[in-house]
Amino acid sequence: MTKTIKDLPEDERPREKLLQRGAEVLSNAELLAIFLRTGIQGRNALELAQDLINEFGDLRSLLGATQQRFCEAKGLGAAKFAQLQASVELSKRYLRECLQRGDALTSPEATRNYLLSELSGRNHEVFACLFLDNQHRVIRFEELFFGTIDGASVYPRQVVKRALEHNAAALILAHNHPSGVAEPSQADVALTKRLSAALGFIDVRILDHFIIGDGYSVSLAERGLL
Repeated sequence: MTKTIKDLPEDERPREKLLQRGAEVLSNAELLAIFLRTGIQGRNALELAQDLINEFGDLRSLLGATQQRFCEAKGLGAAKFAQLQASVELSKRYLRECLQRGDALTSPEATRNYLLSELSGRNHEVFACLFLDNQHRVIRFEELFFGTIDGASVYPRQVVKRALEHNAAALILAHNHPSGVAEPSQADVALTKRLSAALGFIDVRILDHFIIGDGYSVSLAERGLL
């Protein structure tokens, strides 16, 4: 007979554990079980959640799966896919609002978390910019260039054009490494210097360039590479 979530000790039930101790103490499987709410025949929600993480390889692959791939998994379907995508989008919008309410320089964690939410887990390279006003508040986030896993072609003229159109005073650059390894390359450093020189002609500063990897990022400013 399958042991249900209610058969577990109260302090091991995901929902009760979250309410008592906070979401941050829960495992990926426990958080996913709360989202799933119910299991399937022979597997409770927590067991199903762990099965799904094992099947997809990790949480990132599960959250980033296409609708077709997602719905092929036992216990999932179009309704669950829609709910999960809505949850992911809510998280992105929450992080965006946190960033927009403050100064990007005095909110480095908000900046980092937002860029991670936008660019982490992509299977191709994306180069993006956060355009900031003269008080370093966010004007707009834009994905400007796209490439393969071998890199994206970035054109300084286009970056300058967009900075002028947004009347930006400063920029934070970001791009992902689809390999998941966020270590900056010599090409990344050279590109940053080239863009900094081009933007310098219109008095726009580059404040940082984040390299986004698999769940973490590297700041060129923190590395002293700007």
